[in-house]
Amino acid sequence: MKLQLAVIVGLAATLAAGAEGKKVPDVLNFKMKDINGKDVDLSKYQGKVVMFVNVASKCGYTPQYEGLENLHEKYAEKGLAIIGLPANDFGKQEPGSDSEIKQFCSTKYGVKFDMLSKVSVKGEDICPLYKYLTSKDTDPKFAGDVKWNFEKFVIGRNGEVVGRFGSNVTPESKELTGAIESALAK
Repeated sequence: MKLQLAVIVGLAATLAAGAEGKKVPDVLNFKMKDINGKDVDLSKYQGKVVMFVNVASKCGYTPQYEGLENLHEKYAEKGLAIIGLPANDFGKQEPGSDSEIKQFCSTKYGVKFDMLSKVSVKGEDICPLYKYLTSKDTDPKFAGDVKWNFEKFVIGRNGEVVGRFGSNVTPESKELTGAIESALAK
């Protein structure tokens, strides 16, 4: 099954390349919904450094929204795209609807980085993006279940996962900012 997922994702990326011949990196070959319910093709982030973060509004790590927004303000023009994915998988700490989550993020933290619709990042109903990010077949270097809210996956401009950072690694940490700066320099 895992090998089939890798083959399907690879085939879909090849087809998405179209006549231009530019292959969409597998990790960006997913269609999702944004926080407003509109379709989003993750291939729009091709060529950028992307950080996927599973977020929650009622978590001890929720104040990291401020640091994530600071990273967005500092690095967006240099090519960083931060994508928040609300998830209610850990302690039921994201119980709200997409509109409630959007309201909370904008009023409490002034979030301007991209937010997607609520998903599951673990278990039987895991969304395809997180299945890809956590699978040993598709991401052997950084595979494994997401452990808690605010885990961060950094994707290089070439579409390779270049880092995975746990919840306790703050957006301001030298570890994370160093990985972002290194990826942006490539």
